[in-house]
Amino acid sequence: MPLQTPITNNIKQSRFETQIDGEFAYVDYRFYKDDIALMHTFVPEIGRGKGISSTLAKFALEYVKEQNLKLMVYCPFIAKYIKLHPEYESLIDKQYRR
Repeated sequence: MPLQTPITNNIKQSRFETQIDGEFAYVDYRFYKDDIALMHTFVPEIGRGKGISSTLAKFALEYVKEQNLKLMVYCPFIAKYIKLHPEYESLIDKQYRR
């Protein structure tokens, strides 16, 4: 099921987000030196099982790639997504690999 609302970069709250029936699904991020750290993925119960987490992960990773940032991954879902989509592996800052 495609998202009905676009994913946006909410700079004020440091997260990539979309609305689902008035609730937010998001990937939290933080900046550390020249890296971006993807911290946590959340999808409200109403949106679970619809591929929203994967859509958010792809959006976040494409942002990292487009901005030429190096990535730190703290979110287990994002780590799993990268394992399933190895084209994003090169984004990870090897110095901070967990």
